[in-house]
Formats: sequence, C-alpha cells, structure tokens
Amino acid sequence: MEANLILEKLERIEAILSKTAKTILTVDDLIDYTGFKRSYIYKLVHLNEIPYSKPQGKILFFDREEIDHWLRQNKSQSKAQIENKALDYFFKSKK
Repeated sequence: MEANLILEKLERIEAILSKTAKTILTVDDLIDYTGFKRSYIYKLVHLNEIPYSKPQGKILFFDREEIDHWLRQNKSQSKAQIENKALDYFFKSKK
C-alpha cells in the first residue's frame, strides 16, 4: 500500500516538473501552473486580460514568460517598503 502511495507521489512530481519545463502552456498546463480554475482562465481570455495565442482560431496557448510577467503586475508594497520610500522622499527633498 505504501509503495503505491510513493509511486503516485513520484508520478505527480514528474508531471509537475515536465510542465514547468515547458515554455508554451495549454489551458490545462495553465491551470496546474497558476491554480486558477478553468472557467476563470476562459473569462480572462474572453476579457482580453491575459496574454494568449490562438493559432488558426482553435486552441489557446500561453507563453510562460508572458504569464509570469502578467502575474507580477500590480504588485503591492509592504508597509515597511512604503515607509522607507516616504523617508527617502522626505530626506531627498530636504537637500
């Protein structure tokens, strides 16, 4: 029983590693990569809020590098970062 559990975990790890090595992702790959639900991905595509390709108007593809960039948009700063920025601004204006 325990051997089967170990094999299942190894297969999942292999699947994850093979998908993260890909540069072009399908919808299923994107679901695994981001954890987003399928319906949410299709909603983002419909609203043109996520970068995608649709060669010959059929299957959706996503460039992993573009997705990474898109995921990092609208980054929120921590309280400490904002305070440091304010202090820097304050002391630069005093010079």
